[in-house]
Amino acid sequence: MIEIELQPFERSDFARLISWLPSQKEVLIWGGMIFHYPLDELQLEKYLQVAETDQPARKIFKAVKTNTNEAVGHIELDQIDRHNMSARISRVLVGDSSLRGKGIGSQMVRQVLQVGFDELGLHRLFLGVFEFNQPAIYCYEKIGFVREGLLRDVLRVGDGYWSAYIMSVLESEWRAQQVK
Repeated sequence: MIEIELQPFERSDFARLISWLPSQKEVLIWGGMIFHYPLDELQLEKYLQVAETDQPARKIFKAVKTNTNEAVGHIELDQIDRHNMSARISRVLVGDSSLRGKGIGSQMVRQVLQVGFDELGLHRLFLGVFEFNQPAIYCYEKIGFVREGLLRDVLRVGDGYWSAYIMSVLESEWRAQQVK
């Protein structure tokens, strides 16, 4: 299995992330409604600035192979709400499609859960996932996320709409899984 660790996402990572998202559909699946195609450095600069404040509402990471330090993925904690002790996991991506299905995404999500629950002391982490993205839904459920509901036709794409599930995991649920 490929082992990874999370490191801060930096400006030097912009070109690689852009290369991982070569189509409008991929940008929409990854970036939701805050990015548009083609992804460019100006969009990523604005995105990164939110993570560089004293009390950031966003923590952005790249996933790197532990043995080579090669970047293989991207993930973030967004909408960090210190009052309600929650955050949203967003923009999860294993960059090279040949590496998908090998456990990298699961490791990324588990490590970002650890950041949220252990480092930030949060109570609830949630995410949105398009209903057609069955591999991601399977991954999240395997880790312990629960479907809370379906946002019907939440994103207009061409002449149609995409719906998305909201899923979450509570700190107590995550801790119970760590004991197993």
